[in-house]
Amino acid sequence: MDPFEGEISPGSIEYEPVSVKDVLVEMKDTAELLIDLSFSAILHQHHDLAREVLRLEERMDLLELRARMSLLMAARNPDDAEQLAPVLGIVAATDQISDAAGDIAKILVEDAGLPDAMRTTLPEAIESLERADVTEASAYAGRTLVDIDLESETGVRVITLRRGDEWILDPGPETVIEAGDVAFLRGTETDLGPVVATLTGEPYELPDPEPPAIADLERAIDTIVLMKDLSELAVDLAYSSVLFDSQDLAEEVRNLEIEVDALQSRFSAWALKAASEADDPVRIRGLMILASATEEISDAAIDISEGIFRQLDVHPVVQLAVQESDEIITRIAVEPGSDLVGVEIIDGRLATDAGMGAIAIRRPDDGWLLIADDDAQLHAGDVLIAKGTRNAEESVQSLSQSE
Repeated sequence: MDPFEGEISPGSIEYEPVSVKDVLVEMKDTAELLIDLSFSAILHQHHDLAREVLRLEERMDLLELRARMSLLMAARNPDDAEQLAPVLGIVAATDQISDAAGDIAKILVEDAGLPDAMRTTLPEAIESLERADVTEASAYAGRTLVDIDLESETGVRVITLRRGDEWILDPGPETVIEAGDVAFLRGTETDLGPVVATLTGEPYELPDPEPPAIADLERAIDTIVLMKDLSELAVDLAYSSVLFDSQDLAEEVRNLEIEVDALQSRFSAWALKAASEADDPVRIRGLMILASATEEISDAAIDISEGIFRQLDVHPVVQLAVQESDEIITRIAVEPGSDLVGVEIIDGRLATDAGMGAIAIRRPDDGWLLIADDDAQLHAGDVLIAKGTRNAEESVQSLSQSE
């Protein structure tokens, strides 16, 4: 099936005044969604989800063109050009993320080759995305998200709605789910089943377990999932480094990119060995494309932070585009003898009065530890990536310093 069958072909686009801030916000949100959708499509071998990625990639191309037009119109003198040059870099890097996500989706759409048992080797607790067509008979149709209260009741979150050609990237409590919508849901496969069935009126079938025919496939999939998570974190930190004009966060983006490169190298070595032993080496080809595209995402994160590395002033339009809440992301170095040594992280939050959430830890001897909702404990020498209010950040920074 042609992924664009029934779609309107892109035509000519004329310049029209638009808010650069709004376009950049939509590009950032779209890029993050594309990463999620593309990996979930591949890891769960979900062809319909892969085709949605290609729809969204086409939307990103339009956003990129509009952003470039608006930025070119905004440059009136050399000072404007100097400040806007890094913004153009961010636009290009965001589109690079979109292209990489499209390449990942095409592994499925074009049947580039994936191991048949890939889906059943995923960790049971890993969350995935699912696509569901909302029918008129659905008990959720015509109701707001706050009324349905899906997350509390089922553990499943509605992260995006597509209504025709319109994408509602960040649905709020008062957003109404309408018949004909395509809902994108996040949750474990077990939790997703009843919700998808209620939305679509059709049963949700889990795949039958299938033993992997390729040695160490489970470990290889774990590596891919880690590369995806590290690349996502790199993109998040890259935008935050621009927002807060933070050289420290930009350096962590560089550290993450180095780690993803190392993981890709190890994965490529495994793939070559597996191909030499497999009955059908072509089934490995898609994994090679996946690893390469994941590395491109982390490279794009470096490009987003380029203006910070070059110590160029951050244009106010970028700050407005990225700053959507009072929360900040910060880097905290845990000094030996400080009050943070030994502090526990419980359900993803630091056990301090500050109330900061922990995202990841870079540990000198062990590399990156992604926290999510896991428990952990801070060690001397750790570099903590955390999220919270600015006041909470100041409090935790003071605790991290030895007296």
